[in-house]
Formats: sequence, C-alpha cells, structure tokens
Amino acid sequence: MSRNSILFIICLLPFSSCQREDYIIRGGESKIVVEGWIEEGEPARVLLSRSVPMNEPVDSSNYLNYSIRSAMVIVSDDADSDTLRLTSASHHLPPYLYAGEKITGKQGGKYQLTIRYLNRTLTAGSNIPPSVPIRNVEYTRRNPTDTVGYLTIEFTDPADRQSYYQIATRVENADEIFVPCLYGNFNSRNFTTPEVRMPISRGITIFPQINFEGHFYDGDRIFVRLRTMPKEGFDFWNVWQNEIVNVQNAVFPANSSLKSNIDGGIGIWCGYGQSTISIIAR
Repeated sequence: MSRNSILFIICLLPFSSCQREDYIIRGGESKIVVEGWIEEGEPARVLLSRSVPMNEPVDSSNYLNYSIRSAMVIVSDDADSDTLRLTSASHHLPPYLYAGEKITGKQGGKYQLTIRYLNRTLTAGSNIPPSVPIRNVEYTRRNPTDTVGYLTIEFTDPADRQSYYQIATRVENADEIFVPCLYGNFNSRNFTTPEVRMPISRGITIFPQINFEGHFYDGDRIFVRLRTMPKEGFDFWNVWQNEIVNVQNAVFPANSSLKSNIDGGIGIWCGYGQSTISIIAR
C-alpha cells in the first residue's frame, strides 16, 4: 500500500521499535515489525523495524536505530524468486526500504514473503485481487469563492464478489508516495448500490500532524488510486484507521492491537490491485 511512515508511527504506539541488534531488551522480547506490499504493475516493497516495550524512549533523535537494515528479504511467486535490495527512502519512516526488481504484481498472483534476520525467519503470503476501475473523479468547492476543495470518486462495485478497498491520493510536487485517505478503507457491505459515489478527504502523512487540513488546493494535480485488497489487508488497515483517528482524540484513546498476517513477527504483507487516474483541481 502505501506506503509511508504510517505503520512505523503506529508501531510506536503499541510496540515501538528497539535500539539493539538483539532481541532481549528491558521489559520484554523485541519483535520484528513488517510493512510489506506488492501492487499490481509494481515490484515488491518491504519496511522493517524492531519493537520495544511501551516504556522505552522513542523520539526523533534515535528512531533510525530502530530500523532493520541487514535482513535477507525474499519475495516469490509460482515461477520466480526475487531477493529485495536495501535502498535509501527519505519519504518513508524509517527511511530504508527493501525494494524488488524481478517480480511485478499481477491480478490473481500469489506472493510469498520470507524474511531472515539473525536467528529468526518470518513468512507471510498474500494475493492480488482483481482491480476495480475508477469511473470518474470530481473536484468541488463548498463555496464559489473558495480556493480549496474536495474530491468525489465514482466506481462500480462488482456484484459477483466481496471486495475490500482503500483509496489513496498523491499530490504532485507535494507527496512522494500515495497517502491513504482518512476513512478510506471500506468493503462492499458498506454500499447499498453497485454505483458508488463517495467523498475523499486527504490523508495524513506523519502522525500526529498539527493543524491538519483534509482538503486540496486549486491548481493541484492529484493522482487518485483505488486499491483492492484481500480480507487480511482490510482487517489490518481498518484497525489501523480506527487507531489513527482515536490516537488524536482525547476522548477515545487508542489501545487496540493491530491485526497481523506475519508468521514470526507483527505487521502486514499484502497484495493490492489498483486503478489510478489524475485530475487537475479546478
């Protein structure tokens, strides 16, 4: 998905990353935290960090120590295997990304993730469901004199299957990656008709973000991506979405555990179908 600093920040809430290259730390055992994805038409990407107990200090001066930069990360399908290479990625947090080259995501493809780090082996599997085309995206202002506005997306939800969705946007010259929209995770059961029309609020890149504004500006070139994902991806991101909203809400604190499909660690490995279009905000 997505990816950006969102999972790392959430990891700091229930199981922040640790500072040492071993696993026995004060207050408990460190776990490997995974955010990995393979999207239709793109190679695999994986972010790795380590967890620490809640009472460990976490701040901007030491978070780089929490990333894992010496793992072997392998993605395989029915025909091939790809060993991902570590790259610098300033638009992610932590700013190190394991990137694939040989395998490109395809609809219906099944992909196995294997991570070897020190004395541990982590595994996970996922698939890429059929994508759903975006039919239209509109930019509208609440008042004619406004210089900001919001988007509305339209698509047809297939009636012959249960689908799970995420909407993300990328503003040219402002975002380096697609950022999931606020309340952008949903499934077919949310719809009363196959013809879906719904508003889009711009998502948050770094959490918590001060003075966040969920609108877009006149003149923005906006790329809108409609992702489809398997149920394990929806279950993970749906809980994440609720935690992100609640962690910034003093009335409803965040205290839930994120769901995981990582055997031997925590986090998510997920395949995504995708449809993407662009619009000029005017």
